[in-house]
Amino acid sequence: MSCSSRAKTNFGMPSDLSVHEVFNIDDAMCEILVRLPPETIYQLVLVSKRWLQVVSSPLFRRTYLTKWKPSFHLIGFFICNSTYLGRRLDKGRRPRSEASLPLLSTSTVGDEIESSGVLKKLGYYIDSSNGVLLCGRHPKAYYLWDLNTRLYHQIPRHRVHFEELCMSLITEEYHDKGFSYKVIRAESVSYIAHSTKVKIETYDSKTTTWSYSELTCSEAVSLTPWTPGRVINGVVYWHATGGRVAIYDSNSEEKRIDTMKLPKTFDYDEQVLGESDDGCLQYGWSNKSVMEIWKLEKVENVLEWKIQFKLNFKAMWKKNPVEAKRFSTRSKETQLLAFLNKKSDSVFIRCAPHIFIYDRETQKVEEVQYHGRGSSYVWEYCKVLPYFRLSWPSSSLLEKTSCDGQNSSVLDQMSLSQ
Repeated sequence: MSCSSRAKTNFGMPSDLSVHEVFNIDDAMCEILVRLPPETIYQLVLVSKRWLQVVSSPLFRRTYLTKWKPSFHLIGFFICNSTYLGRRLDKGRRPRSEASLPLLSTSTVGDEIESSGVLKKLGYYIDSSNGVLLCGRHPKAYYLWDLNTRLYHQIPRHRVHFEELCMSLITEEYHDKGFSYKVIRAESVSYIAHSTKVKIETYDSKTTTWSYSELTCSEAVSLTPWTPGRVINGVVYWHATGGRVAIYDSNSEEKRIDTMKLPKTFDYDEQVLGESDDGCLQYGWSNKSVMEIWKLEKVENVLEWKIQFKLNFKAMWKKNPVEAKRFSTRSKETQLLAFLNKKSDSVFIRCAPHIFIYDRETQKVEEVQYHGRGSSYVWEYCKVLPYFRLSWPSSSLLEKTSCDGQNSSVLDQMSLSQ
């Protein structure tokens, strides 16, 4: 249909409006776009900045979520090696042949990210939230990169230096103001065995400043440095020494951090954190032969670990003989890799450089196809983390960044007009 033809609308507007005129009315665009499935919406945000603004508006997002209730799309897997973070003399240097932020792409979006070259500018992976990446070169600089706009922004320089630390990214949405974010840096001091305080520094995009505080714990606590944590509804979960998880509610005015003993922890076993479909913390543990999945539930106002399922890897492969024979799993070790976002019955597992999804309900194992040089990495020394984005449109965290003058030339080059 040409732009000069007359539109027949059911949106309460005159039927003699042209298609061009209809698309210039935001309400009409919303009525049209809300009918499109999530995979189509993400393609349309690249049409123009105006389309991006309409699709990213809180009103559209609420309407869209009510209709579609979509979940998350897997973009790929980041291979994270914390060996090169920081500048301590006992740490090795990264070989030039090894990328600082390697992505094993599982989608066309992941392919585009890799080919754009942006990952080379961001340093090392630290955390992600709803498709927004937190990266950096500790302690020199930290960056946020927004998948929606393909823009990146350097966070203002922090005030306090921590030699070893844990970091987390929190993204928040407000119906009237769109998205904001917080970056939390928490000091890890393993040699202070009896300290009941944890020093943290928080950057808030709403105030554009860093704030320092000390969290108090009822018992001695020390965070495990550079280990991936988990954020659920503003509550941050970090691994702590002694087989525990540290819990910090960033929404609470109390400057407190609590600890919870993990159900199973052994040196050199795999341990991962995730979020269940009902918004609870999940904990996964595996050794060479067995995997266990637990959930942290509140029972009569007390937090308790409840086991969800236990899986013997040998029995799992016997129920999937085609995959077991194809990948020669008998001579290779299987291990738990990560959780899917807000999924309780499916997990990622790994066997050599191959990644699979195991579904508890069907008991099936399915290979996850990825592009990249997965076989060239020493997996035992790396954390492999899935990278998801929301399958519905969301407001851009970095929408205003292109106007603030900082890195403007780079931002212009990476804008939606590409």
